[in-house]
Amino acid sequence: MTTYKIGVIKGDGIGPEVTAEGIKVLEATAELEGFDTELVEYPYSSEHYLKTGDLVPDSVIEEWRGLDAVLLGAIGHPDVEPGLVERSVILGLRFGLDLYVNLRPIKLYSEHLCPLKDKGPDDIEFVVVRENTEGLYSQIGGHLKKNTPDEIALVNGLYTWKGCERACRYAFELAQKRGREREAAGIADRLPRVTLVDKANAIRPHDLWTRAYKHVARDFPAIETDHAYVDACCMWMVKNPEWFDVIVTTNLFGDIITDLGAMLQGGMGIAASGNIHPGQTSMFEPVHGSAPKYAGKNVACPLGAISATSMMLDYLGETSGAQRIERAVGDLLRSGEVPSADARSGIATSDMGDMVVSWLTALPAREGSG
Repeated sequence: MTTYKIGVIKGDGIGPEVTAEGIKVLEATAELEGFDTELVEYPYSSEHYLKTGDLVPDSVIEEWRGLDAVLLGAIGHPDVEPGLVERSVILGLRFGLDLYVNLRPIKLYSEHLCPLKDKGPDDIEFVVVRENTEGLYSQIGGHLKKNTPDEIALVNGLYTWKGCERACRYAFELAQKRGREREAAGIADRLPRVTLVDKANAIRPHDLWTRAYKHVARDFPAIETDHAYVDACCMWMVKNPEWFDVIVTTNLFGDIITDLGAMLQGGMGIAASGNIHPGQTSMFEPVHGSAPKYAGKNVACPLGAISATSMMLDYLGETSGAQRIERAVGDLLRSGEVPSADARSGIATSDMGDMVVSWLTALPAREGSG
C-alpha cells in the first residue's frame, strides 16, 4: 500500500475547521481507494507567532522538501502586521520550494450558485495558470523616510525569461491534456486554447511575456492562441466566460482575476488552488482567507479545502481518488442540498464535510443505478 507523507498547516481563523473536513474526506477516500497517508502537523500561524514570536525557519523549509505534499488551511490574524506571517508561511513555501505555478480551476457545478444571468455549468469551466514566484510579489523594494511627508515607497516587479517561459509551457501542456480528456469523453465543442493575459500596452516589460508565450506556442501548433489585456479579461470573464479554456498570466493579475473567477463558480468558499512545481513537493490550499469573524463558529464552507485535497491527490497520481472527491462535491452541489457555498448556507462546517463523505461513499451505487 502506498503511503503519502502530507504536511498539514491548519493556520488561523477558519483554517483549522475547514482543514479538518479536508482531512476527513482525504481519509475516507484513502480507505476507498486503498492508499494511506501520514500526516505531519506544523504549528506555523499568526496565533503561533503571537505566542512564540517564531516564523518559519529555513530548516523547516528544507524539511518540507522531503514531504509528498503540503495541505494549508489559511493564514491571517487581525492582531498581527498584515502580510508578516503570510510571507513567512505562504511565500516561504512558494519561493522556498520554487512553486512556480499557481493553478486555479474555475468550474461551476450548479447554476444556482452563479451570479451571472443565463450562464450555467457548460459556460464556466476553465483554469488559470498564475505565475507564482515573480512579478510584484518578488519582495524587491521598501520605504524611504517612512512616516514623514517625504515618504517614498518603491516596489519593483521582476520578470525573467525562465519564469515566463515555464509558466507558459505548463499552460500549453495543460491545455493539451484538457483537450485530450474532452476528446476521450466525446466532447468536441471546442479546440484547446491558451489565452495570455497581460498589460503589455501600458507596462512595456510585459513584452517579455508576449515573446515567451509566442516562443512556447510554436511547440503546440494544434492549440489555439489568444490574448487579452487584464482589464478586458475581467470584462470577458463576466460577459462571455465560455470563451476561456486555459489562461496564463502574471502573479498579480492572476491573484486578481482568480478571485473574480471564484465568484463565477459560487464564491470563495468553494475555490481551491495548487501551488505546484511539477515533480516536486507542492502545496494545496483553499483560496479564502482566515475569516476571523467566523472562526470557531462551525459555519465556514469547507468545500474549498475539500477540493484542494482533490487537487492534491490528482497531483500525487491518485487520479481515481481525486475524481471521486470532485464528483462527490459536484453531486452534492447539484443535488440542491446546499443553497450557497459560504457561511450563509445554514449548514455546519462539520456537517458539510459529512455530506461530502456520504456522497463519496455512495458513488459506486449512484453510478451503477444511473
